[in-house]
Amino acid sequence: MATTKTGNRIYNFFKARWGELNNVTWPTQKQAVHSMVLVLTIMLIVGVFLGFVDAALSEAVLYLIG
Repeated sequence: MATTKTGNRIYNFFKARWGELNNVTWPTQKQAVHSMVLVLTIMLIVGVFLGFVDAALSEAVLYLIG
């Protein structure tokens, strides 16, 4: 039957994925928080930088057309 083959394939797929998840080295809570703070800090710095670039370019365009 096609249903049994499909069912076995799906079961085997998820069984293999579960086995892979057992091999993952998960970060500790301290590592996860440190990474999150680092990402948020970089996002803030890049956002402020892009805000300044946007404001400067807007003023330059207004100066050129005005």
